[in-house]
Amino acid sequence: MKDEINKPQDKPNHDPKLVTVTVDDNEKEVERGKYIVSDFKSRVGVPADYDLDQLIKGKFETLPDTAEVKINGKEIFVSHVRTGGSSSD
Repeated sequence: MKDEINKPQDKPNHDPKLVTVTVDDNEKEVERGKYIVSDFKSRVGVPADYDLDQLIKGKFETLPDTAEVKINGKEIFVSHVRTGGSSSD
């Protein structure tokens, strides 16, 4: 019989600084804190040329790449191809 009492899986297999967010229906672990949106997109695997929307009070709001986003855990994000864009005026 194996002594499995003190195996690592008996303790949380989770860094307490890491929290889970959802990006495009996939759970991602990142450190809690503030991020510039472009850096956050890179950390969670969103292409730099995509927009990132965050679910805030039941509505998706597009986050500008230069804005700051605060991550506490359980935030929900959706990425998508940018719409609109530059005009030829």
